[in-house]
Amino acid sequence: MRKRLVAGVVSSVLAASFVTAVTFTPAQAAPAGWCKQITVITNRTDIAPTTFTKVYGPQFTAGPGNGTKVKFEAFTNYNQDVLTAMNTKNYGDVLGIPVGITPSQFPKFFTPLGKVSDLSKIYRFINEGSYNGIVYGLAQTGNAGGYDVNLKDWKAAGITTPPGTPAEFIADLQKIKAAEPNVIPIYTNYAAGWPVTAWTNSFTGYAEGPNANNITAHDPAPWSPGKDNYIGDDLLYQIVADKLTEADPTTTDWESSKGLINKGTIATMMLGSWSVSQFQGAGPNPQDIGFYPIPVKDPKTGKFQTFISGDVKQAINKYSKCQASAAAWLKYFEQDSGYAYTQGGINPYIKGPNGESYSIFDKLGVEYKSFTPAPAGHDADLANVQKASGIPTDGSMEQGIVDTARGQKSGTEAAIFANLNSQWAQGVASLG
Repeated sequence: MRKRLVAGVVSSVLAASFVTAVTFTPAQAAPAGWCKQITVITNRTDIAPTTFTKVYGPQFTAGPGNGTKVKFEAFTNYNQDVLTAMNTKNYGDVLGIPVGITPSQFPKFFTPLGKVSDLSKIYRFINEGSYNGIVYGLAQTGNAGGYDVNLKDWKAAGITTPPGTPAEFIADLQKIKAAEPNVIPIYTNYAAGWPVTAWTNSFTGYAEGPNANNITAHDPAPWSPGKDNYIGDDLLYQIVADKLTEADPTTTDWESSKGLINKGTIATMMLGSWSVSQFQGAGPNPQDIGFYPIPVKDPKTGKFQTFISGDVKQAINKYSKCQASAAAWLKYFEQDSGYAYTQGGINPYIKGPNGESYSIFDKLGVEYKSFTPAPAGHDADLANVQKASGIPTDGSMEQGIVDTARGQKSGTEAAIFANLNSQWAQGVASLG
């Protein structure tokens, strides 16, 4: 009982120090949990050696870090590698919460940062990193649903306005294929695995509305016509069957695809707004990279819409001996580093500036929407159903759709969706 009480007191102090920040002068003794160096684990392999190491780290050390240095460790197979590391207590001081960790597991691995009611006044997307009213992770940036386009390619095919329906989307890709035989109308990035998950995830809410996640958590058949999961994955199946993607999906390469869309060899990629800055910076033609809204308009207003959500959630390892330094880093990163803005994202820090990726959205009058939080006590329902269903979230499910559509795997689209519904129904049943 005594140990539990002490843990609770420590958590309360940490939460307070995170909100107010820890400050002390060189003449003062460093507070408990302050270290000379901390380790931050990140999924950003592309900018860990540059922006993180040469900009963010030194800024923190010279500023709120009071001399604390930051070591960055980046992983390409982030979710798998970090989940493996979390079998021990040595998974850095600050890290992005990997896919596969459910909200109910947050208290097991991460330090509580404060109450949802308090931190929601300071940050966006708070509910996404919380459990039972307590926040454990803060989004590193915010993303809007949509997809990347090479504007020059689309214009060369005579397309100057975004398609408003899945059928129009396919028709536009066919125009690109006809007008520019050497251009890949849309690139799946199949080989990397995680990019193809966008086809399932990016369409969430567009037909079923802001409460979509809560609906899906209790829907035994979400891969049915007219529902979000079906719309996205059916569209993936159709574009592959119509040969509108790369010739051999198994040879795709994520890193090189950035340069290919920048120079116009690729016309389209289905990824969130976080990817815009990466594609713009991958070659000499940043002006050719645009971001279009998902081709499913609001059924009530007839307007384009986009759902915003938080990207990877940054958390503090509860076993770290550098709790005060880690809290100071997390606050610096969220509020003062400029990460969200420079990456073209929606700033999780309410007072911070948003990125410049959304100029086309502004011209189109796109409606920005947020998902309805889960009812109290049901924070983990969707994650638990997902886990119980056994449907993988690493892209292998979508890869199966691609392989069937291109004739490399036996089966039909109807059979795929029937099987997915069966698995999901089992997950829903597990809720009791």
